[in-house]
Amino acid sequence: MASPRNSFAGIATGVRVDDVAAQVEAQAGPPRPVSPVTREAVEEPGPAVDFTATARAKSTGVRVGPP
Repeated sequence: MASPRNSFAGIATGVRVDDVAAQVEAQAGPPRPVSPVTREAVEEPGPAVDFTATARAKSTGVRVGPP
């Protein structure tokens, strides 16, 4: 789990869905983190544009999801 200093509160600004995967983009202050997620995660009931999100960064990637 990422530490609180690696968490950025923000708003989801985009959700892109492909055949298998999806991508969620957020505005969290100056950073605009982007996170890959499964298509299933955004379809039932998944993130939508303008939802409150928290981006959590780790050395291996960034995760954008509900706070």
